[in-house]
Amino acid sequence: MRLESRIDRCFLSRHFLCWLVFGSVLTGRLVAPAQEQPPASGFRDRTAELGLQLANTKACWVDVDNDGWSDLCAGGIIWRNNNGKGFTKLAEGFGDVVAADFDNDGFADLFSWSPIRAFRNKGGQGFEPVEMPALPKCVSIGGCCGDFNGDGFVDFYVGGYEDWDAGITYPDMLLLNEKGKSFKLAWSDARYRARGVTACDFDQDGDLDVYVSNYRLQPNVLWLNDGKGQFKDVTAARNAVGTSPGFDGGHSIGAAWGDFDNDGKFDLFVGNFAHVDGRGDQPKSRFLRNLGAEKGHVFEDRGPCGVFYQESYASPAAGDFDNDGDLDLFFTTVYEAASFDRKNNPVLFRNDGGFVFADATPAAKLTSLPPTYQAAWADFDHDGDLDLVTAGKLFENTTPKRHWLTLRLEGDGNAVNRSAIGAQARISLPNQTLARQVEAGTGEGNQNDLLLHFGLGDQAQPVRLEILWPNGKQQTVENVELDRMATVRFGPGS
Repeated sequence: MRLESRIDRCFLSRHFLCWLVFGSVLTGRLVAPAQEQPPASGFRDRTAELGLQLANTKACWVDVDNDGWSDLCAGGIIWRNNNGKGFTKLAEGFGDVVAADFDNDGFADLFSWSPIRAFRNKGGQGFEPVEMPALPKCVSIGGCCGDFNGDGFVDFYVGGYEDWDAGITYPDMLLLNEKGKSFKLAWSDARYRARGVTACDFDQDGDLDVYVSNYRLQPNVLWLNDGKGQFKDVTAARNAVGTSPGFDGGHSIGAAWGDFDNDGKFDLFVGNFAHVDGRGDQPKSRFLRNLGAEKGHVFEDRGPCGVFYQESYASPAAGDFDNDGDLDLFFTTVYEAASFDRKNNPVLFRNDGGFVFADATPAAKLTSLPPTYQAAWADFDHDGDLDLVTAGKLFENTTPKRHWLTLRLEGDGNAVNRSAIGAQARISLPNQTLARQVEAGTGEGNQNDLLLHFGLGDQAQPVRLEILWPNGKQQTVENVELDRMATVRFGPGS
């Protein structure tokens, strides 16, 4: 059903927006006043100034207290975002986490994969552990959330890694949500040694599929979901292994879904650690382009596309840092000096369109970053551009502003999970369509903000939103004005 909503402005002299509701709810926020003396273009380290003492571990952005500002979880500590002006410690003891509202009470809960635990959010005032079922022994370094069986509650996919000395491969596991009260083990598989796990409805059929990045030159796995939480391995059939001729797989550490060519379809970036050994060059990192429904959502291997070789690449994170409409890529490394004493450093790659990426690290003032698996994007200060947490630091984006839109999608807690994990939004512009998705897990164990960020370049006119909810329902919202945060809630008429 087509559903249209619009924003009317009023009381502008008092900086207040009123809103009109027709079927869905769309709210707006005015842009914060520009600084009189803006800082130089690029990124600047604000960690100490903002009161943060960050561990150099996986990072998760999520608003845990529903005050409208995205908080930061890292090293087992939740740092509360105080209106973009600073952070204070809210709680600790969680390990590395991803986040989603698993009981649909309106507050985001936490999921840890090592050890495997869940923590219920008590109305933004604290967290309590959730009793977990008996599980196989597992060592994990990544997982993701999503409503995999279509019941309106988010589930938890855990990637199983290894005990190298003992020669043990630990199982991947799917934990299904029992209506927000508990979890049950639905499935386990101990074929490969997983690192990163991330989900996307890449074929747009209304259910979340899963991509698992596997290490030790083992094949990555693309799990196709039947909508009921039953998965089929379609990796080879869809050309999604992410490897090179002569190899069954790569040393994949993490992958990132994203519409990298602005055709409205979700592609994959596969991040590969790659030695040079007696067998020749091991499989390098590469982009896999989604060819769409007409070609069965098979992926075309586009190769590195400008992502130059470093041996110890690790966790990628996609985000449009310069607001030009193209998804850029930040890619971490985990050796300070790799083989033959070659220096390795994380890199920011700028997307120049057409699967052409260029090194933007020096211009962005992000050179010489240390080894890290930490990489996650969020607009923590609500100024319309994406900021970056990596290497135990929070970097504020000071790139000159272009037009933008931040979008909050909310489920009804019945047909669609409250966090709207798996929902997709598209904006059609002349000659291109921008697509973003709500995801709880990217790279190796990191999480970008659940708010969707669209850089829109020189586009100044209101845009039309096309929403694909994770239950397959579609919704259209017309005349969405830019340079603000907007909210769209799933309703019965969607």
